Amino acid sequence: MLLGSIILLIVITSCSETSKEPKVSGRWYTESQVSKGQTLFDVNCVSCHGVKARGTVRNWKEPLEDGSYPPPPLNGTAHTWHHPKKSLVHTINNGGIAIGGKMPEFKDQLNNEQVDALIAYIQSLWPDEIYEAWESRNN
Repeated sequence: MLLGSIILLIVITSCSETSKEPKVSGRWYTESQVSKGQTLFDVNCVSCHGVKARGTVRNWKEPLEDGSYPPPPLNGTAHTWHHPKKSLVHTINNGGIAIGGKMPEFKDQLNNEQVDALIAYIQSLWPDEIYEAWESRNN
């Protein structure tokens, strides 16, 4: 009886492990997360951060007339890759007002899984060398 239970546990564990979606090569996230993140980005972020997170026409380093800063590109060409994932989550959840921007908070609109998907999508736009620099800097 005990042996049968152990075998059943091994089979169940093996099946659940093989049904997990593989990570994108060299990255922490899956293709499903990227796809979900792109949808969330298109609904919540594209109007400020631009198509494929390329940013706006304004220079993100120069303050606007009111002293705030325009939304930066998130595609690896600005400073986003300098920040650990925890900081990216914090900014999405709490907005960018505290750091000089106008980004609203999303903590009441997006759950943790959705925030991870957003970050996955953004990071999927980064070239490998930028992602690797982020990973070595922040892990």
